[in-house]
Amino acid sequence: MTTIRPRRSALYMPGSNARALEKARELAADVLILDLEDAVAPDAKAVARDQVCTAVKAGGYGKRELVIRVNGLATPWFSDDLAAAAAAAPAAILLPKVDSPETLREVGRRLDVLQAAPEIAVWAMIETPLAILDVERIARAARDPATRLSCFVMGTNDLAKETRARFVPGRAPMLPWLTSALLAARAHGIDILDGVYNEIRDEAGFRAECEQGRDLGFDGKTLIHPSQLSPANAIFAPDEAELARARAIIAAFDQPENAGKGAIQLDGRMVELLHAEMARRTVALAEAIAA
Repeated sequence: MTTIRPRRSALYMPGSNARALEKARELAADVLILDLEDAVAPDAKAVARDQVCTAVKAGGYGKRELVIRVNGLATPWFSDDLAAAAAAAPAAILLPKVDSPETLREVGRRLDVLQAAPEIAVWAMIETPLAILDVERIARAARDPATRLSCFVMGTNDLAKETRARFVPGRAPMLPWLTSALLAARAHGIDILDGVYNEIRDEAGFRAECEQGRDLGFDGKTLIHPSQLSPANAIFAPDEAELARARAIIAAFDQPENAGKGAIQLDGRMVELLHAEMARRTVALAEAIAA
């Protein structure tokens, strides 16, 4: 089985806030998205870039996965952002407003010219109508190693802005877009993170949206405040009952009398080999979180 990297919680951190970058070293986030784009005013872009890249080079973030979100390809800041991020060598560079696979190929080419370390991945924001309409081709670009694409991040705020869809409990207007992106990601073997929840004080609403995202199949959720970390980490992790069930399925298929069987009965239910594969992933995720 492919090594699993927990991405239950991905917290956006404004690159212009030096105190926040320092505090992030102690937060219980699986992923820190150090932001040079939306969270940074135009006159603070250069300072944010320097602070973020200095922080990434300095390290001290433990096992947290560091991702730098650069400004878009069409902006005046992109080239400097990409060069600085490549030199800082985070785990990934997050590209906003990816509308087509051609954007990924262009960024991959530029990273090669910059001699960026091969382990630096590219993540893509899916946040425009064009991206949704072309999401399968964008995901398929991950099959070309030159693009470095390994993860989608849903930009639900931008999607709402561009489509005029309303934020409502259950996200009915957005469900077709969310599931289309998720199917595309899974078809081409990349991870996918759910969009943010804007109401910081509405813990019940946040938990409900996390549970919905988990049930849809997302790997985790992007966050805008540290108070959202604990619920996201708990909801996107297997609970004790789920883990016990997974281990029971694995143990049953490991019994000598079940060797070679495609389906068995367990506790009154028919269980197939595909359930054993799902169970092994559940256990592997729990072990990766514990590690």
